[in-house]
Parts: sequence; structure tokens; C-alpha cells
Amino acid sequence: MAEVEVGKVVHFFPRPSAAGIEITAGTLKIGDTIHIKGHTTDFEQVIESMQIQNQPITEAKVGDLVGIKVRERVRAGDTVYKVTEECA
Repeated sequence: MAEVEVGKVVHFFPRPSAAGIEITAGTLKIGDTIHIKGHTTDFEQVIESMQIQNQPITEAKVGDLVGIKVRERVRAGDTVYKVTEECA
């Protein structure tokens, strides 16, 4: 497994538990596995829903600010990685 940095957490919304993520590289799609890592954050999850300005989307690209439901608390500044099958 390899990980590629794709964005940064810019905001956390406690209800519903969601992260505002700025996409800085590559793309994210529904079904992708992401790894969110920070000073006190470290978990992986599959993206099940993604929105831009409360509108459901299936893919996000560089420059997008997306909301993704997360199963744990995240913090502004945490790094978001996409987990891929390829070797780096």
C-alpha cells in the first residue's frame, strides 16, 4: 500500500461528524480509502459521502473544498492521504 497526500483539513463539524477538506493534489472519489493524520489524529476510512456546499458529489479535484463524513474527530491542519494499491 502507498499513500499520496491529497489535502488538508480546514474545519471540523461536530454534528454531523464531518471534515472540511481542501483538495491540494490529485482527486478523491466515493469509495476511496483515506488516511487522516495529525498531531492527535491517525485513522483510515472509506469515503461514503462527499459534498460541496451541501450538494452531493462523486469526485473532488484540486482546489475543491469538500465536506466528508468522518468517524472520528479531526483537526484543522491534519493531512489527508489517499491510500492506493500501487507501490511508491
